[in-house]
Amino acid sequence: MSPAMSTRISDPRQFGKVAVLFGGLSAEREVSLKSGNAVLQALQRQKVDATGLDVGNDVLDKLQRGKFDRAFIVLHGKGGEDGTLQGALETIGMPYTGSGVLGSALGMDKLRTKQLWLGADVATPSFRILQEGFNVEQVIDALGLPIIVKPSGQGSSIGMSKVERADQLQAAFEAARRYDPVVFAESWIVGKEYTVAILWDQPLPLIRLETPRSFYDYEAKYLSNDTRYICPCGLSEQDEKRIQQLALRAFKGIGCSGWGRVDVMCDRAGKPSLLEVNTVPGMTDHSLVPMAAKAAGLSFEQLCWRILETSLTTH
Repeated sequence: MSPAMSTRISDPRQFGKVAVLFGGLSAEREVSLKSGNAVLQALQRQKVDATGLDVGNDVLDKLQRGKFDRAFIVLHGKGGEDGTLQGALETIGMPYTGSGVLGSALGMDKLRTKQLWLGADVATPSFRILQEGFNVEQVIDALGLPIIVKPSGQGSSIGMSKVERADQLQAAFEAARRYDPVVFAESWIVGKEYTVAILWDQPLPLIRLETPRSFYDYEAKYLSNDTRYICPCGLSEQDEKRIQQLALRAFKGIGCSGWGRVDVMCDRAGKPSLLEVNTVPGMTDHSLVPMAAKAAGLSFEQLCWRILETSLTTH
């Protein structure tokens, strides 16, 4: 399977000097360091003139002094995945991988992503915004139990908590608020969880996720060895294509482009509900996009090359 592409590069010299941006200052720094180093090594193995930069407040100065031609963004979370870095790169005219400013900003904002999806008639679990002094009984009456509480502007499940009893909701709110001032509670969907990787407007094979933990949290994503990644995912070809197209519509609907990942829950009746978009997904040995790419016939090196080619588009 070869994802459709508008621009292809055959000679690594055509990329020029590439800065692989990783690390940063967000709560996802450690994951970004692992992802970035994996990408850097994959590009260097393919003779791309790539250099790794641990991103700080002086990143634009380093990029200009280093005379880089383009940036491969492997920053997760705030400051790298939320449109701020993308906008900064545009001010100096430097091409970069993945989504532009708008898609990055919206993709990082789980709450506004859900609100936009609702306006576009894309199914997403019911939710309530939580603010200081919220009424616990009203939230539970609206959403039932269990529910999941999320900070709007974090990735990697950081700050998220499953709430199974009313007396747990306030503590979950406080835990989420440590990472973002905007917090919401979301209905818990009982069913199967899938993820849809997208590369150049082409959905890759679905992966079904199974974990013995209460949900697919940070430990299940990056540390645990008992998380199961099932591909082929077990759906019929028709159902898999239906979810792929839904994910692609949702991805493009909030302005995302290039590459990314959409997370989906299917209830017991098989009805899909979209959870969130990741515009710079993980690229570690536990990460989902490389697994989906492998199922589509792409090595990790080929995947990194294809993602770097997205920097040749204009945002």
